[in-house]
Amino acid sequence: MATKPGILTEWPWASLGNFKYLVLAPFVGHSIYSFFMSKEESQRDFSYIFIFLYIVMRMVHHQMWISLSRYRSAKGDNRILDRSIEFDQVDRETNWDDQIILNGVVFYIGYLKFAETHHLPLWRIDGIIITALIHTGPVEFLYYWLHRALHHHFLYSRYHSHHHSSIVTEPHTAVIHPFAEIVTYLTLFFIPLSTTIFTGTASIASIVAYAIYLDFMNLMGHCNFELIPKWTFSIFPPLKYLIYTPSFHSLHHTQFRSNYSLFMPMYDYLYGTVDKSSDTLYEKSLERKAELPDVVHLTHLTTPESIYHLRLGFASLASKPHTSKWYFWLMSPVTLWSFFITWIYGHTFVVERNLFRNLKIQTWAIPKYSMQYFMQWQRDTINNLIEEAIMEADQKGVKVLSLGLLNQEKQVNKNGELYIRRHPKLKVKVVDGSSLAVAVVLNSIPKGTSQVVLRGRFSKVAYSIALALCQGGTQVMIDGEEYKRLKSLLNPEVATNLVPSKSYASKIWLVGDGLSEDEQLKAPKGTLFIPFSQFPPRKVRKDCFYFNTPAMNIPKHLENVDSCENWLPRRVMSAWRIAGILHALEGWNEHECGNKMFDIDKVWKASLRHGFSPLTTPSAIEAKA
Repeated sequence: MATKPGILTEWPWASLGNFKYLVLAPFVGHSIYSFFMSKEESQRDFSYIFIFLYIVMRMVHHQMWISLSRYRSAKGDNRILDRSIEFDQVDRETNWDDQIILNGVVFYIGYLKFAETHHLPLWRIDGIIITALIHTGPVEFLYYWLHRALHHHFLYSRYHSHHHSSIVTEPHTAVIHPFAEIVTYLTLFFIPLSTTIFTGTASIASIVAYAIYLDFMNLMGHCNFELIPKWTFSIFPPLKYLIYTPSFHSLHHTQFRSNYSLFMPMYDYLYGTVDKSSDTLYEKSLERKAELPDVVHLTHLTTPESIYHLRLGFASLASKPHTSKWYFWLMSPVTLWSFFITWIYGHTFVVERNLFRNLKIQTWAIPKYSMQYFMQWQRDTINNLIEEAIMEADQKGVKVLSLGLLNQEKQVNKNGELYIRRHPKLKVKVVDGSSLAVAVVLNSIPKGTSQVVLRGRFSKVAYSIALALCQGGTQVMIDGEEYKRLKSLLNPEVATNLVPSKSYASKIWLVGDGLSEDEQLKAPKGTLFIPFSQFPPRKVRKDCFYFNTPAMNIPKHLENVDSCENWLPRRVMSAWRIAGILHALEGWNEHECGNKMFDIDKVWKASLRHGFSPLTTPSAIEAKA
């Protein structure tokens, strides 16, 4: 929102939320009906039905740019600005599709009102030439002076300041403007289109080509990485006056009073408003190499739908905890396609970069889904991918690599021990984060608790929790073979706190993977379920409380956090991921994997000392034995 919002700032359909697409429904329905149900061939107009395809094309084009931009900025090569992007910017830019909806509405109304738009030819070269000439002349000229006017304090504070709230730009930033400002821009862009339509020189090709050009240049110019190679200007030097670069426009967002041009810098050169550092920044950005991180967190995809929740996927979904959406079924072809791609693509990719003071952090993802980790015939492939990632990190000088989710599964690689045995001279320290996960669970148990129920599939973390609780005087109720194994690890005095019971009386349940619905139904009303597993249990009870999987709030100085980690809330990070950061910050020069566990109290105190804080346990729960 602008600092002093002017009239027509809000979009007309803002109150509709995600139902705003219903604005297009009557037009889309009528175009489809007219095309397929008309008895006369003359009434079937491809130009009319093509408007819907044009809208979809623009949506896909935008998403391709946001995915590419986020991937490249995470890697770091050719990055322009190092400043961070946070959740407030993502929230501000969630309505990037409003201008596409408006564009569609205008096209549909124009088609219904003007007969000149009917039955347009597929191709006309004169229309394309006219469009190019009018854009280069009147459109670029008028935009330049409009843009300068928008930087006058009266219009800037009421309209254009909303766009400039984003210092570090992403492709979505390009179209984030108040409603009145977008209407003004569309009016400019319709000058070439209306000219060709009313002179009878328009074609589907000229309209689509101009739309693609506008989107391509606009989205490209708002990327935070430089991608136009230097040789393009060497071959044809005058091109620098006809094509701007991302670094050229980035200076407009940091300096505000220079580089006003739309896509062609010639008017900035003509009127003396080119920033003097434009060429220098361009060359420095092109020379910048990929960033070498200090810490890498190695994760993987979870469900087939998780591809949309990645930071490289849909920005708005990535900025919220992972939940299934009703409209995902409409995207099932894309989901299926991405699923098959993961079977073919065999290399880890960079998802995210963060900065903890001077510590550079990256998240890498294995292109495999959770279900594939439980397929025996997929395990060798997965282990090879993880091993390749570890070796790549070692080669790049990474200090610590933490294993996230099932990348540390015991059945897959014995909690990471497999890689340490294969490569005993590894310089990078491999961390499974079990010690901090145990510490987080122990400190999530309400004070005064004297008895807990331990259920679900046992793991390295579960055994350590049970041992710590028994040693601390808390009774742990457990049944089955795990009771015998745990009892053998305890001295007789401490072993009395391990209770072989199938009782479900305690209201504090520590749960892991495999917790059944029937077991949850046996818990008393008001039970607090505290997971010790990587994945959260399915919530069956509405009269009970479900805590997050082991995680902590992150400090303010952990920067560039604009996405959620799987199902966790904003600015909350899993214990396994935090453990890798702590390992590097503390300079611990040893692996934590296999059966290795660090001092739990030492790890917990280190996390608090560096600004991480525990999540709040539901206050309605009181510890009762």
